[in-house]
Amino acid sequence: MPLEEPVAVARALARHGFNADREAVTLLANAPAPGAAIENAIDAAPPGTTRLTAADVRPAIEATTPETSGRGSGATAGAGADSEASADSGVDSVPDSPPEPTVDSEADSVADSAVDPATDSDTDPVADSDTDPATDPASDSGTGIADRPDTTDAPVAGNRGAASVDGGTATADSSRAATADSGNGATDGGSGGSGSTTASDSGPPVDAQEGTGAPHPPAPSVSSETADDSPPESDSEPENSGTAPVETKGSSAGERDPSSRSIDISGDITGHSTGTGRYEDFVAVFRDRYERLSRHLKGRVNHRSTDALGGAGGGGEAGLVGMVAEINSTKSGHWMLDLEDPRGTFPCLVMKDKEIADHVNELLLDEVIAVEGSVSGDGSILFVDDLHFPDVPRTYRPNTADRPVQAALISDVHVGSQEFLADAWSRFADWLHTEEAAQVEYLCIAGDMVEGVGIYPDQDEELDIADIYDQYEAFAEYLKEVPGDVEIIMIPGNHDAVRLAEPQPGFDDDLREIMSAHDPRIVGNPATVTIEGVNVLMYHGVSLDEVIAELPDEKASYDEPHLPMYQLLKKRHVAPQFGGHTRLAPEEKDYLVMDEVPDVFHTGHVHKFGYGKYRNVLAVNTGCWQAQTAFQKSVNIDPDTAYAPVVDLHRLDKPDPMAIYDFN
Repeated sequence: MPLEEPVAVARALARHGFNADREAVTLLANAPAPGAAIENAIDAAPPGTTRLTAADVRPAIEATTPETSGRGSGATAGAGADSEASADSGVDSVPDSPPEPTVDSEADSVADSAVDPATDSDTDPVADSDTDPATDPASDSGTGIADRPDTTDAPVAGNRGAASVDGGTATADSSRAATADSGNGATDGGSGGSGSTTASDSGPPVDAQEGTGAPHPPAPSVSSETADDSPPESDSEPENSGTAPVETKGSSAGERDPSSRSIDISGDITGHSTGTGRYEDFVAVFRDRYERLSRHLKGRVNHRSTDALGGAGGGGEAGLVGMVAEINSTKSGHWMLDLEDPRGTFPCLVMKDKEIADHVNELLLDEVIAVEGSVSGDGSILFVDDLHFPDVPRTYRPNTADRPVQAALISDVHVGSQEFLADAWSRFADWLHTEEAAQVEYLCIAGDMVEGVGIYPDQDEELDIADIYDQYEAFAEYLKEVPGDVEIIMIPGNHDAVRLAEPQPGFDDDLREIMSAHDPRIVGNPATVTIEGVNVLMYHGVSLDEVIAELPDEKASYDEPHLPMYQLLKKRHVAPQFGGHTRLAPEEKDYLVMDEVPDVFHTGHVHKFGYGKYRNVLAVNTGCWQAQTAFQKSVNIDPDTAYAPVVDLHRLDKPDPMAIYDFN
């Protein structure tokens, strides 16, 4: 069916304060008299109902057919009824034969960058950080990283779509997109490769060199950091295997079975906050952090406590698991680390000529690491020979869903800002009603639903809606454009109306009531959302500012926001450093520790789009839906806007589990 028909139905329902399942929207769009059917469905809705189902709309449709309505017979009667009702219910008129969309054939290209698979000769299932190149994109690997998207030169509005997830074949109606290619592996001693792919509107992928000459900006880069032995995609999976693009005939919405869905939440602070800010609370949360992270490290070194090291009389080999208390450089350029455990603090010296000296630049205060080396003769210092992070095991493999199902990941909507991209949002919501999006059954939003109030200097001058509750009312209206049978999971961010200190609890009852029409699953920040067996760690991302400020550019930058995300995975903590830009709330346990390795790590906050794989964990920072504000311009933030990465949860272990849709 034409795209405009279900879109018009969804918008008409939203104008009346209603939302509907995708099947209900499809039925209304196919009704002989959609306008009259919408009017009847709204009138017949039970009191207090804001979400219509297929069962709700079928009687309304039957009541508007020529046989039951008494308005006449044949196509003419049906059309007349529809025309009359459309004027009343506000349904957008739809031409009988909508014109073909204009496609700029030069706007889209495909650039495939083939890289040999990773080779890993180390049989130790746990990473040794001194030989791990996962966060060093600057090393000489023979492949470059594609340019970031230039959002100031966006494609013509309406040109949107993505590469399919079946191995590179472009779907119909797609305009410009990229697939996350984890086939570009990293060897233990070298850099991870990178590449980018885009989908053209039609025809086979063009040669990579042809794609580099496209007048529109290239698709976002992909930096794939894996340490597995996966063969290249052409060896591991036939080109036409996997999930084929959805055929554009009829509606598959009715075939979707909500009973197959499952969502489990863990690590959510909502309703469990006990911290009072007392000294004892801070001690408790840091001890909990140490105990939980040290479990990943004590088996890899000959651990001795700080008091045992100091009282052993010196000499011999030893290891220590400790929290980084201080980092200092000596006059000779060596590094002195003070590591703390529950028994005390012990100095550890890293010589500048050691290979592991480079890893000192990656350290943050308050993170937990392990060192091993030799104790000085007087027992006063440990000379470090090796350094270990908690890290993701090299042998890690992601979980997958048991059926073809997809999740769209977005963040930083910022409704209430003068720069909120309402048209781009509507194009995204419209697309969710199409056959191409039939398998998108989950929408994850990683914080900053609204612009908020008083977040930065002179923000009031950039607000379109000044009242915080009115901002959420407006956001709820935009949320109604999303199909009612899409499961929405959301966490708060630093612009939302919750406490700034992390972990942040989910929205209060008043805000939940405002957004109740779509009944989203609201959890705290961070939280692990297990979607049909796939663990998605959702974190808004405020600590990324801290990581980027503290670490060298090649390890963490705003232009490649997945790199600081790799660092957080390496440290197994979403906000390691206390007392800096990130506000941390002391609780009885540290909710920011990554006890389990996530399959997908989803963040936002920095308004930059970036993604890649770190040891088979898909890391995605999803950009924003807000154009550059005056404040952002003053601090040189050039946002990446209106991207919607869609992850195929069934194929998360494949080289191309994600497609990126551009709604600019």
